[in-house]
Amino acid sequence: MEATTVKGNNHGANVRRWREWRNVKQDVLADSIGVSQATLSSYEKKDKLDQEILVKIAKVLDIPVEAITEIGSDTSVNIFSGSWNDNSVAQNINPTFNPIDKIVELYDKLLETEREKVKLLEEVLNGKK
Repeated sequence: MEATTVKGNNHGANVRRWREWRNVKQDVLADSIGVSQATLSSYEKKDKLDQEILVKIAKVLDIPVEAITEIGSDTSVNIFSGSWNDNSVAQNINPTFNPIDKIVELYDKLLETEREKVKLLEEVLNGKK
């Protein structure tokens, strides 16, 4: 298969960048795609890689092939958790209490405090008569 490329793109350098971003050692990636560490090292030095190799590497790194083939050397990358099915889960926070109940509870405390103030003021006023 023929490799695709974007002007200013270096497949090998992008493989190395993605491998490092994913915190994967060279020998681990090499073993995962069925080549030696030395072969992977040579891949990371090439400007263009065959499509078959790109597909294997992308699958192991859990990224789309385009992340390797279409990113130029001067491109910045923002990585969001959950992108490309990395098994990250968006957190959906469900409180274990009803917020309305908490508001009512706080209101009851405030009301009780105000009642105590009124009672104290009534005692003071009754004491002065």
